[in-house]
Amino acid sequence: MSSTNDSLPTEIATLGGGCFWCVEGCYLLAPGVLKVVSGYMGGQVENPTYEQVCSGTTGVAEVVQVTFDPARLTYSDIIDLFWNAHDPTQLNRQGNDIGTQYRSVIFTHSEAQRELAVASRDAAQKAFSAPIVTEIVPASKFTPAEEYHQDYFKRNPNQPYCQFVVRPKVEKFKKALAAK
Repeated sequence: MSSTNDSLPTEIATLGGGCFWCVEGCYLLAPGVLKVVSGYMGGQVENPTYEQVCSGTTGVAEVVQVTFDPARLTYSDIIDLFWNAHDPTQLNRQGNDIGTQYRSVIFTHSEAQRELAVASRDAAQKAFSAPIVTEIVPASKFTPAEEYHQDYFKRNPNQPYCQFVVRPKVEKFKKALAAK
């Protein structure tokens, strides 16, 4: 557990579901989420850059690190919503974004998170006709992405990628939030 304010306990979830702009745009909408940072995790490169990650040779995934208030939003809620933020049945890709950097992955920060992620994945499988291929692995070092990647969808809503790729995922996520 970490804390951004001494009086407010927070927790962290680290998730990869394709381009981090999409996942970030979704989780910024969730009540109880305090902060979402786009970045990199996994792989063999210390402090990777976007250019290195895009090469597809580093094993590093584009991820978001979600800081949330567990009194308002549980880790289980975060993971249950994850299945609506991307297509977890696509191996090493999301649509036209192809490569291991776009894989579906949940990086867990504790054994309790791992158990909740596995249970959520198993329950979510019923909603998909193809197998969920999401990796569930222990978290490693998180490296924040370059500043221009942070809040990308919010700052660039009319950019074509945001219009055609990010916005539909955000709209689907909004519907999942409304149903909770």
